[in-house]
Amino acid sequence: MKIKRLIDILFSLIGLIILSPFFVIIILGIKLGSKGPVLFRQKRVGVNKTYFNILKFRTMRIDTPKDTPTHLLDNPDKYITKIGKFLRKTSLDELPQIWNILVGKMSIIGPRPALWNQYDLISERDKYGANDIRPGLTGWAQINGRDELTIEVKAELDGYYVKNIGLRMDIKCFLGTIWSVVMSKGVVEGDTTSKAEIPNTKEN
Repeated sequence: MKIKRLIDILFSLIGLIILSPFFVIIILGIKLGSKGPVLFRQKRVGVNKTYFNILKFRTMRIDTPKDTPTHLLDNPDKYITKIGKFLRKTSLDELPQIWNILVGKMSIIGPRPALWNQYDLISERDKYGANDIRPGLTGWAQINGRDELTIEVKAELDGYYVKNIGLRMDIKCFLGTIWSVVMSKGVVEGDTTSKAEIPNTKEN
């Protein structure tokens, strides 16, 4: 785990430096596109179920209901800004979490941090020890369905990651994330009733 933390620090520092020009462009786009702050802060569940404020680029109007997952909003499209739609589709809204990684609240790879009031997801993750490690910018569940997954399946996939945590698994998740972002896989804006099957989770 010490090696994992060192990798997080190294890559988050490199990421902040390399991506700084993109940060400037995104910040300008957000400010010109709608009223409100550039960053969106939200209370999330961290390691050992402690709380922290996750950082994202703001993609929604300031009158959006708070602490409600986007896919549970009646009509999320009416709240998402024009640039926000692009940022969410490309996952660029997640970039400020590099800071969360640098300061030790998150890891590059791990279960996505649950909202503080997602009690059902938190409870399911307890069954697999998925609340006992740092949450991640991306993880095994994100490359195997993301928003399309039911809570039970998502928690089980997070548990699979915990059971198989290691450098090989992290590399697999990282490469899978790049593919998912390019293909915009698993992103659902709006309520979903799909019952995703658990994909093949055996190591190749």
